[in-house]
Amino acid sequence: MIFNLIQVQEDTVAAVDTLTKSYSQKWDAASGLEHASPMIKAVASNDLIFIVLGVSLIIWFVLLFFIIRVDKKVGKLEEEIEQSKAKKAS
Repeated sequence: MIFNLIQVQEDTVAAVDTLTKSYSQKWDAASGLEHASPMIKAVASNDLIFIVLGVSLIIWFVLLFFIIRVDKKVGKLEEEIEQSKAKKAS
């Protein structure tokens, strides 16, 4: 049983090493950075985690705005339905 777990871990490491060897030359993008645009230089000089964080925060704020807007519209529709039911009952 333990042998199977060790075998799975070794296979995973082998797959990662294969990908690293296959794409290592494609990841060397810093060689032509001198002629890049200022935005590309800024992205390459800073940690990319801040860019990922910024994009994800923008997405979350847009989703939050959309949910709040839909909630308000649903609330208005619920009020209209209640008013129409009250008029029919009268």
